[in-house]
Formats: sequence, structure tokens, C-alpha cells
Amino acid sequence: MRLLLVEDDKELCRLTALLLGQAGYETDCCADGEECIYYAENTQYDVILLDRMLPSMEGTEVLKRLRKKGITAPVIMVTALDGISDRVDGLDAGADDYLVKPFEIEELLARIRAVLRRPRAFREGMSLCFGDLVYEPEELTLCCRDREKSLSKKEGALLEFFLQNKNQVLSREQILLRVWGMDSQVEDGNVDNYIYFLRRKLKALESRANIKTVHGMGYRIEED
Repeated sequence: MRLLLVEDDKELCRLTALLLGQAGYETDCCADGEECIYYAENTQYDVILLDRMLPSMEGTEVLKRLRKKGITAPVIMVTALDGISDRVDGLDAGADDYLVKPFEIEELLARIRAVLRRPRAFREGMSLCFGDLVYEPEELTLCCRDREKSLSKKEGALLEFFLQNKNQVLSREQILLRVWGMDSQVEDGNVDNYIYFLRRKLKALESRANIKTVHGMGYRIEED
């Protein structure tokens, strides 16, 4: 599990990253909004912990930019601003949760677990495109030129995860956590089954896209 911690207080950042590491999370750290956007565009994060009071760009503005760029990783806004209007602004900007400083690490870990359990909601009216494919999340339909296939909800969630991470290798663990959830009892074989289902539908559509196995690492959607 990989987290991005955006915090300009160096000592707080160091200590929080240390405690997150002890809890089993790999954590990248940065100190301002531009860095956050760069990191998030180039690395797949499971959760982003975002301070509001950042130099050069306020946290809610950073969050709005992330969402406009199609970055859907869960975001927990962590800040000393604790007014109702502050919370509302953060949530309206696209945050999944809001934690007020000072906080206990146990509460932060619980909130991380909570957002990881939530299924990532499909964005209303947003089509996802890759090569000759167009996927409509609301209708659960996958189109390739004049051909169309319907997907199950689980197939749709899996395909959406691939399309949000084009040409990137996704490990089995990442897929299980994102598509089935942290507390699910699903076995690895289910990933193989649903990869097979998607491959079969891509073949039926005669798409140039395919889901390739990267041995020892995971899977990647790419164009032949």
C-alpha cells in the first residue's frame, strides 16, 4: 500500500511517515502543492494525505486540480482548520475525509482503512477512453467502433481501474484492494477469472487493446 503525505511541517511529516511505515504503509512525502500534483500524476497512490495550509497553493486548490486531472485516489485532508465551513469546503473540493490536527495516529490509520474500504464511485457522465475503446461507467458498456459489450459491475470496476492507470503495471494486491476492498475474503484466483472475462470481451470487440500479464509483477492494459 502506497501513500502520499503532503505536509510542509518537516518534523510532523517525518514523524507521521515513520508511524505510517511502522503500520506497513510505504509513504512518499512532499511539502507543497506543485510537488503533490507531480507525484500524483506519476505514481499510483492508494491514499493521499493532504494538508490545507501549504506554501504557494492552498490544499483545496491542489485537490481541485488533482480531480480535474482525473486523479481519483482517496484524499484525506489533514489540517488545523476545524470550522464547519472549512470542513465543508474541503469535502466539496473532492476530499473523501477530513481530519483535524492535532490527531492521534490510531485515528489517522482508522480513517485510512475506512476510505480504502469504500468502493470508488463512478464519476457521473464521464467516459473513459483508451485506443479504440470507449467505456461508459454509468451504463457499464464498453464500445469499440460499431461493436458494444455490457459488463458486470465487477468487470466494470476492474476495467475502470485499468483505464485510470493506462500502460501501468497493477499488482494482484492493488487490484484486490481497489476492486474487492481491503476486508474482502476474495482469493487471487478471482483476479485471474475477471481478467479472463475482460480479455474475452476485448477479443469479441476486436479491439487493439489487451490486458497483458507481466510475469512476477501483475497486469497492464496496452495496445497491440
